[in-house]
Amino acid sequence: MRKFATAVVAAGLFFGGMGVAVADSAHDLVMKTSGVAFKGTYQWQPTTKIPSGLHVKGKLRDDNTNDGHNVYLRVKVEGYAWGKLKGVQRSTIKVDKVFSDGAVLKTKEVRMHACVDRGSLRPDHCSPERVFSRK
Repeated sequence: MRKFATAVVAAGLFFGGMGVAVADSAHDLVMKTSGVAFKGTYQWQPTTKIPSGLHVKGKLRDDNTNDGHNVYLRVKVEGYAWGKLKGVQRSTIKVDKVFSDGAVLKTKEVRMHACVDRGSLRPDHCSPERVFSRK
């Protein structure tokens, strides 16, 4: 009877762990505004994986190749200043990056825009801000 109970507990832990692994699967991420588009996926990394943050994969594309402006992803990890992941004019780049706070085990919030760099005299044009919060 003891062996049977142990087997039932082991099976429950195994299948329960599978449910946890499936629960945090990749989600679609689309950010678009005139001149720039980002299409890809995002997923929160587990705290057992280093770095533990928001894993973003996709393609950053310059939608208006004749405007002469660069594109970039504007990202803010909680507690830090805004940063840029620069794109290329008239082209598409692959993005595969984990945005995390190296000082803590579990990054809780990341904010992101897809933007067009319109130079120093005109303000940049960005998609609406997306906020990603870990539950």
